Amino acid sequence: MLGVASFSDWLGLLATSIFAAGQVSGSAAQGAAFGGVIAVRLLPALVLGPIAGVLADRFDRRYTMVICDLLRFVLFASIPLLPMFGASGAMTVAWAAIAIFLIETITLIWIPAKEAAVPNLIPKARLEIANQLTLIATYGITPVLAAISLAVLDGAVRAATGTDLPSWAEPAQLALFFNAASRLATAIVVFYGIKEISGRDGAAGHAEQSLVRQFIDGWRFIGQTPLVRGLVLGIFGAFAGGGIVIGTARFFTASLSAGDAAFYLLFAALFVGLGAGIGLGPAAVRDLSRRRWFGLSIVLASGSVLILALSLHLSMAIFGAVLVGAAAGMAFLAGITLLGGEIADDVRGRVFAVVQTGTRVVLMLAIALSSVLVGVGGSRQVQIADLGISFSSTRLLLLLAGLFGIFAGLSALRQMDDKPGVPILADLWGSIRGRPLAVSEAFTASGVFVVFEGGEGAGKSTQVAALAEVLHERGREVVETREPGATGLGQKIRRLVLAAGTESPSARAEALLYAADRAHHVSTVVRPALARGAVVISDRYIDSSLAYQGVGRTLPVEEISWLSSWATGGLKPDLVVLLDVEPQVGLRRAQGRGAGADRLESESLAFHERVRYAFLDLAAADPRRYLVLDATRPVDELRAAVSARVDVLISRHGDAPAKPAEQPAEQPTEQPAGQSAEAEVGRQP
Repeated sequence: MLGVASFSDWLGLLATSIFAAGQVSGSAAQGAAFGGVIAVRLLPALVLGPIAGVLADRFDRRYTMVICDLLRFVLFASIPLLPMFGASGAMTVAWAAIAIFLIETITLIWIPAKEAAVPNLIPKARLEIANQLTLIATYGITPVLAAISLAVLDGAVRAATGTDLPSWAEPAQLALFFNAASRLATAIVVFYGIKEISGRDGAAGHAEQSLVRQFIDGWRFIGQTPLVRGLVLGIFGAFAGGGIVIGTARFFTASLSAGDAAFYLLFAALFVGLGAGIGLGPAAVRDLSRRRWFGLSIVLASGSVLILALSLHLSMAIFGAVLVGAAAGMAFLAGITLLGGEIADDVRGRVFAVVQTGTRVVLMLAIALSSVLVGVGGSRQVQIADLGISFSSTRLLLLLAGLFGIFAGLSALRQMDDKPGVPILADLWGSIRGRPLAVSEAFTASGVFVVFEGGEGAGKSTQVAALAEVLHERGREVVETREPGATGLGQKIRRLVLAAGTESPSARAEALLYAADRAHHVSTVVRPALARGAVVISDRYIDSSLAYQGVGRTLPVEEISWLSSWATGGLKPDLVVLLDVEPQVGLRRAQGRGAGADRLESESLAFHERVRYAFLDLAAADPRRYLVLDATRPVDELRAAVSARVDVLISRHGDAPAKPAEQPAEQPTEQPAGQSAEAEVGRQP
């Protein structure tokens, strides 16, 4: 649906501009009509932008989107209909400008409603991938597809009707009718097919607030929240730099003694880089904190503008343009993902509206002011040896834009950084290699951290013991551990969280107890073992909290994720082995132990099914880190598959230190003798 909407937007922009130019004669009038219609699209941001987000947060988002699409359907259809009823060219152009103004105004309400609704439809673990596909479609595929479609439509219509086309068969008019129809189709799909968009918490509370109060609260939230403030400042800085690049591009190519062809090459390079950054960026940085990725991308984009400013040849300028586009694409993807995944639903529409409105205004002002400044500033030619170099106001402005962008990126990074104390460049290099640095300086890259996850009765404890036995035989130091219960404090917490009856903690208290145990466990057991090069094998870790408390008990997953990340200092396992089993099978296994069902095993089948699919979603979002195995396979087959994967992992880290004779490996707490593959010990959600 979003791809069709994006295609319709680009098709409507091109078709409306071409249609308006075709209604008047003379190159000057046609140019004014073409450019004027495009310029009108930026104006509504100044008029309605500040309150568009309030409307998106105040009213049902599904109905908001449907009504907006129906209004755009009527307006788009009215543009080509007007000349068919005898309107003059001037009147048609005037109405086209008015209609586009109204359409863009309505779009400013539709966009925050859509952007705020998307995170509610997609699991948080897959939000970045969804944003990737949307941005690639919006800025890479659909603009080209819209232009090609118009060209093909023009050729097909002319071939069918002859050189002189009837007014109703003009490609621009047909495209406008198609665009109108697509808006009607989108409204129908949203209304009947995506009813989940309506479901939002806190909607009743918004209805009791005035528009002014919601507007003020939204801006106060942006100003007082470091993450959002950093995101907004970074995005605005990036768009200001991009606007300066666009506004100075024609003058810049002239300073390289190049013509219009060079101008087109630079723009092509910019969009090639944009697509590459969006498409390949997440795979390149891998597990780097998305907050850090955003700030670093802004700095990289701004530094690339400096390359443009200092370019002495077109090839160097093209390289700089590709880097600018790639870094901007990565920053845009990271920013949108952070906004969607970490901003509360009740204020998300207003934040997106501020970003959408601000970027339009900043871009427009940057383009306009930079064009005027470079035109007034002129250029000076300087001879260095036999090489004539043009030092113009264009280069000076690009230099200032790059420096300003670097400052904006560093400011955003300082406000948003979620790993203080960890060297940024070392963290980036470690993430590219697949081992991001943790906050604790005690952690080194010499150890290997393996975690077993899965639902009740999956056989995790059996496979932990099996892997430990294999590694012991190879002379490696192995630390077997589990959550909760790996320490004295953990044993006490385990008794609390698994207690039934009136002593059972609430869902949030349970999450806090597990976080407390995890913080102590990582600090006293896991990190010291990793620091001395041991292989740490844990029965459960952060994913269990995300699956059990986050999805199973329907607590906000992003809050559980943040809490667990804070408790562990950002420590992630090198490998997560997910033993997948259907809840019915796993629960029968657990009951077969004869120990009686604890509080977690007594939960409903629907609860355990939610937990299972939460694990699978986490694995699908990060396939490089996960090994998903069917837990109903024979024990020996599972052991062989896990051992093979761990061998590959250890080989990548180099030879691990052998087990020290004076320090025997830690054995799992309360491990019963003769435990089968179906047995489970130390379950922790």
